[in-house]
Amino acid sequence: MSAVEIVVLISSGLLVGFINTLAGGGSIISLSILIMLGLPATIANGTNRIAVGLQNVVAVSSFKQQKVLSWKKGLQLAVPTIIGSLLGAEIAVDINEKDFQIAIGIIMLLMLVFILFKPQKYIYGKAEVQDKPINWKVYTIFFFIGVYGGFIQMGVGYFLLAGILLGAGFDLVKANAIKVLIVLVYTPFTLLVFFLNNQINWKYGLILAIGNMAGAWIASRMAVKKGVNFVKWVIVIVILITAGQMFGLYDFKPIIAPLIQKAAH
Repeated sequence: MSAVEIVVLISSGLLVGFINTLAGGGSIISLSILIMLGLPATIANGTNRIAVGLQNVVAVSSFKQQKVLSWKKGLQLAVPTIIGSLLGAEIAVDINEKDFQIAIGIIMLLMLVFILFKPQKYIYGKAEVQDKPINWKVYTIFFFIGVYGGFIQMGVGYFLLAGILLGAGFDLVKANAIKVLIVLVYTPFTLLVFFLNNQINWKYGLILAIGNMAGAWIASRMAVKKGVNFVKWVIVIVILITAGQMFGLYDFKPIIAPLIQKAAH
């Protein structure tokens, strides 16, 4: 692995960890970088889970120190999410490479609509719901969120935030804390599925995780709403670029690979 690849992975990881902790959708960037560096889409999907898991260890620890983490509700919601994530991961490891690339492209375009229409405007916490027991409808919603998260990590944070805000009634800061706890709890299970199917590149994943962890720490220390517009447009640009590659409109790999090799020498 060249020095350029290491710098690219850590730098992108920093941004990814920040975005994932602040809101969600950062895995769009990390998946794009891993694919552009030459990993097949399925292996990039598995490798990304290493960085996501370690990123959320840092984020959960930081939110805990700041006393904004509701462990009870978070762990309750994590149970159906874990079950769903195992199903989603099994689907992901068995899917055809070309089909998976098309699936990533479609999901990215859906995320583009989701981001541009600013769904956070329509999501409000309900303080009166926080102390109520979680009902079966909410558990069912989190099961399907888990299926999505197990299949592809990208953008799951938005769905978790919506579910926590609407289903559990927490404000945005506490919802973010619960979100990273849920992802932290289910990630080892999905990581195991990808590991057993030989779809992880540990070297790339651990180096990417260095940046993810740093980004998570920075984001967890900042106000949740700072920098939202900047983050939004970064994600929009990355979606447009990468979705085009997933649909086969162009391919950056033959261009990027020689540049990396040249810089390494």
